[in-house]
Amino acid sequence: MAEIKERQFSKPVRKTKLESLRDFIWNSETGECLGRTLGSWVKIVIFYIIYYACLVAFWTGLLLAFYQTVDDTKPTWRLTASLIGNSPGLGFRPRPPKENAATSLIWITHNKKKSWKHWVKSLDEFLEPYQGKHQDENLSSTCGFDQGPGKGKVCHYPMDLIPVNCTSAQSYGYETGHPCVLIKLNRIYDWVPEPFDNESLPEDMPEDLKQNYDPRFVYITCAGENPADRENIGPISYYPSQGIPSYYFPFTNLPSYQSPFIFIHLEMPVKGILINVECKGWASNMAYDRKERLGSVHFEILVD
Repeated sequence: MAEIKERQFSKPVRKTKLESLRDFIWNSETGECLGRTLGSWVKIVIFYIIYYACLVAFWTGLLLAFYQTVDDTKPTWRLTASLIGNSPGLGFRPRPPKENAATSLIWITHNKKKSWKHWVKSLDEFLEPYQGKHQDENLSSTCGFDQGPGKGKVCHYPMDLIPVNCTSAQSYGYETGHPCVLIKLNRIYDWVPEPFDNESLPEDMPEDLKQNYDPRFVYITCAGENPADRENIGPISYYPSQGIPSYYFPFTNLPSYQSPFIFIHLEMPVKGILINVECKGWASNMAYDRKERLGSVHFEILVD
C-alpha cells in the first residue's frame, strides 16, 4: 500500500518545451510518432484513402451522368425554353475602352488621332475574323435567296460590299468626324426571323421602310432617341443595306460562322452635342421594349 501511495503522490516530471517537442515527434517509451503509433497511422491512412476514393468516384459518376445530357455544339434548352428567350437583342461596335466599359458613349475629336484611335482599333479587331484569310472555303460558301450554304457550311459575309468610307482604310470615318457604327443581331441558337405580313406592318415602322419592305430581310433602323436627338443626328446611310438577308439564319454554332451586321454611317452629326441613338430590329418574332432594351440597342455619340 505504501508503494502505491508513493506512486500516486509522486511529483510529475517537468519537461522543457524542447523535450516536449522531441517526445511529440518521437516518443521512444510509447513508440509514438506525432502522437500516434505505427498501427494507428496505418489505419488512418487506409481510412482516408478509401474515403477520398469513394468521394472522387461519387462526383465522377455525377459528372459523367451530367455530361450525358449536355451537347458540346448546342444548348439543351433553346428559344422559349431557355433563359435567353427567343427574341435577339442588338449590339454595337466599337465598344468603349475597358476603363469606361459601363458607358455606351462614343466620343471623338476629329483630326486628333488619340481621340479616335481606340474606336478604329476596336472595329479592326472585331472585323478581323470576317477577312478572307480567316474564312475557310471548305466551311463557308456564297449564299443567295435561291441557294443556301449547304449542309455543314455557313454563309460567307461579303465585306467587299461595304463602301470605302466605312472601312479601316478611311478610319471608319472617325478621323473626319463622320463615324460609322456597326450594328449586329446577338446570336440565339436556332432562331429564324419571321417576316411581317405586308398587309399588316407595324404602325410604328418608319414609312420609308414600309414602302420598301421585303419579307426576306431582317431590317434595322436607327434614329435619334428623342426629338432633339433626331434634329442633331443628321442623315444616316446603311451599308451594305438596311436589311440582313434571312439566309444567314439560324445560328447553329458551326465553325467559321460570323454574325451578320450592317454599318450605319452618320454623315453629318452636329458637332459638340451629345446625341442619343437608338437602333431597332424588325421581325415579327422580335420583341421590342425600350425600357428593357429588347429588340434594340442604345448608345450615345459625341463628335467635337
